[in-house]
Amino acid sequence: MFGEIVNSQGEKIDCEFHEGSEGSRNLLVIGHGVTGNKDRPFVVGLAEAVAAEGMPVLRMSFSGNGSSGGRFQDCTISKEVEDLKAVLDAVESGSSFTVTYAGHSMGGAVGVLASASDSRIRHLVSLAGMVNTKAFCDREFGEETPDEGCMWEDSSCPLSSTFVEDMKAIGSVAPKAPSVRVPWLLVHGTTDDVVPIEDSREIFALANEPKKLVEIPGADHVFSGDSLDQMTEIVISWLGETLKP
Repeated sequence: MFGEIVNSQGEKIDCEFHEGSEGSRNLLVIGHGVTGNKDRPFVVGLAEAVAAEGMPVLRMSFSGNGSSGGRFQDCTISKEVEDLKAVLDAVESGSSFTVTYAGHSMGGAVGVLASASDSRIRHLVSLAGMVNTKAFCDREFGEETPDEGCMWEDSSCPLSSTFVEDMKAIGSVAPKAPSVRVPWLLVHGTTDDVVPIEDSREIFALANEPKKLVEIPGADHVFSGDSLDQMTEIVISWLGETLKP
C-alpha cells in the first residue's frame, strides 16, 4: 500500500500490511526486538488479531533484520528510531492514517525515543519494553567481545561495537518518559527473563497520564502459549477504549 520504504541510507525497510475495515483512519505499526523481525509469531499474531477487529496494521523489520536491507552489525536503537521515522514518512505521504506504534523489547525503547521527539506517533504501546539499555547489554552480552562474539551464541547475530556503544550511550530511555505526551499502554510478563518487569514499572512511574501498565502473570518475554491471547486481548481492549470516537 505504501510502496517501497527506504531509510536515510537507502536501505529497504521490509513491511507487511494487514487491511482492516474499509475507511478506518487508524493504523497500528509494530516494531520487533533485538535479533527479531516482522515475522516473529507473536508479532504476526498481534497483527492478525488487531486487523480482524478492523484496525489496519503495518508490521516492519528494522534495517539489518529479516528481509530488510542493511547489515545486522549496523543495527542500533538510534538507527532503528530513524527507520521508524522513515516508515512514518511513508505513511504520512501515502495516507491520512493516525498512527499507534507498538514496540517489543528493544523496539519498545525505539518507541519511547521516537514518541518523545515525533508527534506523528499519536498512541504508544510497549510490549516487554526495554528501558535500561546499558544494563541489558551488560547483562546479556557482557562476557562477549564486541566485533568478535555473537548475541546469544547465534553466529547470524554478531555483536558489534557499534551496537554496544549505542546501548551504553543511551543508558536508559527512562529520562525520556516525561517527553512522551500521548496515551501509553505498557504490557509485561511477570516471568520475563530477558527484560525484567522492573523496567516497565520504572518508566511507568515517570510517564504522563493517560497511562496503563498491565502485568501478565507467568508470561515470558515473547508472550508464549496462552500469554499471546492475553496480550492481544489487552492491546485490543486498550485500543478500543483509547481510539473510540
